[in-house]
Amino acid sequence: MENNIASTDNDQRVRGYCAYDWGKSAFETSVTTAIFPAWFAYLFMEANGISMKVLGSEWTADAMFSAAVMIGALFVAICAPSLGVIADRRMIKMWWLRVLTILGSVSCILLALSPYLGVSVGWIWAMIMFMAANVGLNGAGVFYNALLPHMGDESEMDAISNKAFASGYLGGGLLLLVHLLMVTFIVDESGSVQSWVIPFAMASSGIWWLGFAQMTFKMVPEPHIENEMEPMGLIASTKMALGEVKKTLMGIKEFRTLFIYMIAYFCFIDGINSVTALSGVFGIVVLGLTVSGLIATILIIQFVAAPAAIGFTKLAEKWGTKKALQFSLVCWCFVIVGALSFAPLELENHDEYDIQYTWDEGNNTYVATAREGVNNIAALPDDGEQQWALEYEDILPVAENEDYDGGYAVKWAYEKDGTPTQVAVSLNATSLAALEGTMDESRFSYSISGGEFANSTGLGVEHPTSLGDGKLDFIPKTARSLVWEPLGLSVFFQFLLLGVFGGALLGGSQGLARSMFGQMVPETRSAEFFGFFGFFGKVAALLGPLIYSLMTVWFDSRVGIFAISLLIVAGAIILRNVDVEDGIAVAKAEDERNRASA
Repeated sequence: MENNIASTDNDQRVRGYCAYDWGKSAFETSVTTAIFPAWFAYLFMEANGISMKVLGSEWTADAMFSAAVMIGALFVAICAPSLGVIADRRMIKMWWLRVLTILGSVSCILLALSPYLGVSVGWIWAMIMFMAANVGLNGAGVFYNALLPHMGDESEMDAISNKAFASGYLGGGLLLLVHLLMVTFIVDESGSVQSWVIPFAMASSGIWWLGFAQMTFKMVPEPHIENEMEPMGLIASTKMALGEVKKTLMGIKEFRTLFIYMIAYFCFIDGINSVTALSGVFGIVVLGLTVSGLIATILIIQFVAAPAAIGFTKLAEKWGTKKALQFSLVCWCFVIVGALSFAPLELENHDEYDIQYTWDEGNNTYVATAREGVNNIAALPDDGEQQWALEYEDILPVAENEDYDGGYAVKWAYEKDGTPTQVAVSLNATSLAALEGTMDESRFSYSISGGEFANSTGLGVEHPTSLGDGKLDFIPKTARSLVWEPLGLSVFFQFLLLGVFGGALLGGSQGLARSMFGQMVPETRSAEFFGFFGFFGKVAALLGPLIYSLMTVWFDSRVGIFAISLLIVAGAIILRNVDVEDGIAVAKAEDERNRASA
């Protein structure tokens, strides 16, 4: 009877633990990944144009966004180990989880006020609230992860960790689906999203997070601590915590296996997180994907990752956590090589080109249209692309931007409902030759149907289908001729494959990585070590994008992605030197010493 009660209590704890992942993932998917970046850019540009001057430098919306994420993450990363030390000595893990959850979720809800505070204040409010929400999310994550060793013994760790990740992908994916349906279908007469929809998405994400967290607060008990430390003042607590952190770092030899694993984790989690974070930019810039294609891929990742995480639990039961994690890392390398092989199919039909010239027999002239979904013209007034559009506006399907405020002077011509506008142009041999001469530096393409110049085409050197100049372009060029073109797979379906395989690995690799760490962490010092775990994760999150940026600037985007794969390889190699059994034995011995001294 007592065993049944204990089992029921344990199941309830695990359900409560998973409920937190279900709730907070709404912020990670709907807000951070899908909606907020573009919305913040709109609020910023509405107030400042393309950029604003800060401390003598020009800052764009994406630079401000990145800075907000980085500051919030670094603040938590620096504080986490010290907070963990205190939480291991007092029964306050759930208290900290509750406080930081309220900070994060309420800040997310308050994001909804941004458009109602005035143009000059709205973007600042959005940035501050987003930064606060990230502090709450990352800070709560330290104490949430620290609860894992208290959910069950090491034999149950894989199942609990992966079940929590699966819950997160499902919970975040369901609300994201609702938000995307709202963004798609709740529009005004001009086809624009209703003004209240985005603020509603922000507020509902925060409410979703806070609401499901109540289950965690109710169902997960505070881990018991023998003879917990007496309350101390802020200064005394800080000194004690920093002293313990220093002692831990000085005693690395004692936890050698755990720290070797943390180095491996630093490498491979950096590679994995960088691939997922940069895949959207890679898809749009390199492969020429549309935003709707990226959104579809995000949803697929969410709903594939959930069952795959459970599948990796079964694999870990059969092979062991370490071998299952190594297998996932090897698979990640294949996924990245696959991403390098993706390439848009060569343009064949007239309507596949960005700029389409069609002969109008009735008016004896050419009409030009921009392909629906073609990337817009660069916004900066002094940008070469904007100058190109202005210079050739007589033969391009462009229109003056009515909302010009220091950004776009002209843009592709579309009707209010988003369909391309036909623009009569004076295309002749001279103007066509001049346009063709600009293709060496262009990312657009053109095609002519009918009339004097029938079947003429032009392809910009920077167009996604143009391959051959990059260091690794032989990979996608070969794959396109041998695989993608014979199968007729467009780049959207190629990228969809990446979403399926990446999603299948994402939940399992993250869950197993956390589980393996949790097995080798002393229960009596779980918050402290998960503070280091969080610190390594946050610092690693900065390295991958930096490597990608440098490799892309020095070479190209495919070299950048390949460089990130080397991080995963390095992590997998270091992981081979991790003796999990030794790590578990050291953790148990540390627990026994701490409980004996208590």
